[in-house]
Amino acid sequence: MSITADEVRQVARLARLDVLEKELESITEQLDRILGYIDKLNELETDGIKPTTHAVEMENAFRDDETRPSLSQQEALANGPEQNGEAFVVPKVI
Repeated sequence: MSITADEVRQVARLARLDVLEKELESITEQLDRILGYIDKLNELETDGIKPTTHAVEMENAFRDDETRPSLSQQEALANGPEQNGEAFVVPKVI
């Protein structure tokens, strides 16, 4: 696949990039090589290959959720500097 300087200008305009004319040839060549490599990858036979998210199969490292007893309201409030018996007291924010 070949990309033209006009196409590079158009992509740069859509991306709101300022491309100088002296950079245009270099960018065009680089994008052309990238697209050529993608074309080469598209030649590979990938039918029947399962998509992967990792190169190495991974298991979930998290533990199962288990219900456990938690702090009572009074125990939790005992850790705060100021409370009114039901909640922590904090300065008013407007």
